[in-house]
Amino acid sequence: MKEGLHISTDKSLLDINFIHGFMSQNSYWARDRSQEQTKKTIENSLCFGVYADSKEQVGFARVVSDYVFFGNIMDVIIDPDYQGKGLGKTLIEFMLNDDIIKGLQTITLKTKDAHSFYERYGFKKVGDSTLYMALDKQKLE
Repeated sequence: MKEGLHISTDKSLLDINFIHGFMSQNSYWARDRSQEQTKKTIENSLCFGVYADSKEQVGFARVVSDYVFFGNIMDVIIDPDYQGKGLGKTLIEFMLNDDIIKGLQTITLKTKDAHSFYERYGFKKVGDSTLYMALDKQKLE
């Protein structure tokens, strides 16, 4: 982990104002989401918060999962002041090494502009989709 930062799955630490504010102002996928909807998505997901030593939240991602076979990575965000420092990579690596996530057979995500970022972790485009990617560990024999 980068010095001065830590990642936690403790939902009580999450800063809903930071998460919702970032996504409603800076993302292409969640601009129309209400704060109530953001809260509900957090309640129903495995969440990863990234925090500076000051306890300020600087990143977030969540996984919607059945906790056995399938998970979908969503809402990966890093505060602009912390972008370009490898924190997104650190967050994804932390998530993929989480005991629950690493046990899943299939992990998916949807992205408009970060395909090369996720390919380094083994994600591949799904069919002809320009958005969907998957990391599939299931053996089909």
